[in-house]
Amino acid sequence: MTGIPFRTDEEVTAALPRVLAHLGQGGLIAYPTETVYGLGSRARGPEVLAVARLKGRRPGKPFLLLVADRDMAEAQGLAFSESASALARAFWPGPLTLVLPGGSGRLPDVLRGPEGGIAVRWTSHRGMARLVRALGEPVTSTSANLPGSPPAPGAEAIVRDFAPAVEAGTLLVLDGGVLGNSPPSTVVDCTQPVPRLIRDGALTLGELRRAAGRLAP
Repeated sequence: MTGIPFRTDEEVTAALPRVLAHLGQGGLIAYPTETVYGLGSRARGPEVLAVARLKGRRPGKPFLLLVADRDMAEAQGLAFSESASALARAFWPGPLTLVLPGGSGRLPDVLRGPEGGIAVRWTSHRGMARLVRALGEPVTSTSANLPGSPPAPGAEAIVRDFAPAVEAGTLLVLDGGVLGNSPPSTVVDCTQPVPRLIRDGALTLGELRRAAGRLAP
């Protein structure tokens, strides 16, 4: 059993109806991004918990959200500070995750991190950006691996690692090919007046500072 082809524009177009119907029924997906493969669902409480159970992830560890543009993040009630706006202008779409305040009443609290914010990224993966835009709401994201294992490089490994969920039809795997050994997204906490680097990743602190100056961490 292999994943659904999801590399070319034509393959994405062909896959969208099936994937959207699956998500609409509360299903889970594994998918390529600009960094590593992700596991996710719609940003609904029971579906997020289903992803956590599938991954064997400890409670309280937050997920991030993939959005198709800044407007989608703001439609969820997430607020952009001056720093968050400057960083988003410079690096979105791309491998920068911003932790933003807000979202109460619209997004499940299980998404909220220890700093009280919700992590969000406008993905630069063309296929996933199209999928999220067509869905009309964010998709949750956590790396597609079992605890203690490195992120899966391709769909074949995900199908193997999560075989019971694939066979049961609860997990659809989108095959975007084997991804390069790229680091995860850089994460910046923008819930306070002064932004703080939480995780070094695909973008360095130097790159953030060159682009956003005093508004960078």
